Amino acid sequence: MLSNLLKRTITSFILIVILFIGLFFNELSWQTLVILFSILCFYEFNNLLCKIYKNKLIIIILLFLVILYLYFFYFILIKIRADYGEEIILILLITCFFSDIGGYFVGKTIGGPKLTSLSPNKTISGALGSIIFTIIGTTIFILILNKIDTYSIKLEFSFRFYIWLISMSIFCQIGDLFISYMKRKANIKDTGKILPGHGGILDRVDGIIFAIPFGVLIYFILFLSL
Repeated sequence: MLSNLLKRTITSFILIVILFIGLFFNELSWQTLVILFSILCFYEFNNLLCKIYKNKLIIIILLFLVILYLYFFYFILIKIRADYGEEIILILLITCFFSDIGGYFVGKTIGGPKLTSLSPNKTISGALGSIIFTIIGTTIFILILNKIDTYSIKLEFSFRFYIWLISMSIFCQIGDLFISYMKRKANIKDTGKILPGHGGILDRVDGIIFAIPFGVLIYFILFLSL
């Protein structure tokens, strides 16, 4: 157990370093990182679909849809960084981080009724914990960023803003449930072995790849529609 925890810790640290280098070095480094990330996600989606379905035509159609979605994901990440800066990318990622932490911590601590049959380990308390942690954690993170640089983030802590945080957590949880469901259909524990102690890329970013594109759309609907 301690050996696996050490692996997870080292892997997480390396991933954070790679993320910060790619995000803050220059535009090309960020594009390269997102492209590499998308390719790895596609590879693991391909493995999942090939284990779930036997009909090659169905696999090809689904993989085409995956490519379209991952391109949309790539476009969102590149566009947001270019137009709004690196700090906004960090906020998007941190909402997903707190959602995952809140779901795990509260779910394990309180337990209670199951959320859905799609993932037996998910509980209602964990789902609520994800939302609460996302709201509190992201708010604190933004306040800290503003203390470090008073000109960095200009977000209004309004009702609409917290509705957006709730939607981010919900989308993050939907992504987690969707990949968990696919793994159960494929009868596998992890989507890959590329990350020591963690499994595959999709095991770690299942919430992120759903929450960021849909979360960005919800943000613009909430703030640009009024």
